[in-house]
Amino acid sequence: MSTTAEETVEEVKGIEITESAQDYLSELLEKQNVEGIAVRIFITQPGTPYAETCLAYCRPGEEEPTDQKVELEKINVFLDKNSLPFLDEAVVDFNADRMGGQLTIKAPNAKMPKVNADSPLEDRVNYVLYSEINPGLAAHGGEIKLVELTEDQVAILAFGGGCQGCAAVDLTLKDGVEKTLVERIPELAGIRDVTDHSDTTNAYYR
Repeated sequence: MSTTAEETVEEVKGIEITESAQDYLSELLEKQNVEGIAVRIFITQPGTPYAETCLAYCRPGEEEPTDQKVELEKINVFLDKNSLPFLDEAVVDFNADRMGGQLTIKAPNAKMPKVNADSPLEDRVNYVLYSEINPGLAAHGGEIKLVELTEDQVAILAFGGGCQGCAAVDLTLKDGVEKTLVERIPELAGIRDVTDHSDTTNAYYR
């Protein structure tokens, strides 16, 4: 637990739950009038661009067997096991205002957890795709996803959106994506594209 002059922050498995958030959640739980009710934090579609961080009521028996239970001073919290790597550095806070206030959950690693040299190869490939490559392709409505890694460390990629059927996709694939991935991840042998580029319905370049 770290203390500042303004408020106390509880750190739970890499998640910070501010004192104001605990007070607010505690009041909500009391209003439910259910013995032993807690809150559960989880992420839907973790590690993807569509990840959403959620906080919900958790009545006794509604938690998953693999959840991690954390007992705080004012509330109990259940954390979804599969979401834990993606909840690192998340902050649950409550900001009061004249309209009552708002509970916020910020999870900077929900779409992609932090990786390092010891992380699985798949995680590192996804990290480079989502953090470096896809942001640039988004301007053209494109997106690249990792389909699988072969036994010989070749990344099978699927081009979607504006990249599918794009006349410049071969150039993008060989001169851009592969170069970036291999530079960032030396043990990667190369990449292969599984997208059918004969479909030019959404192509950006013609």
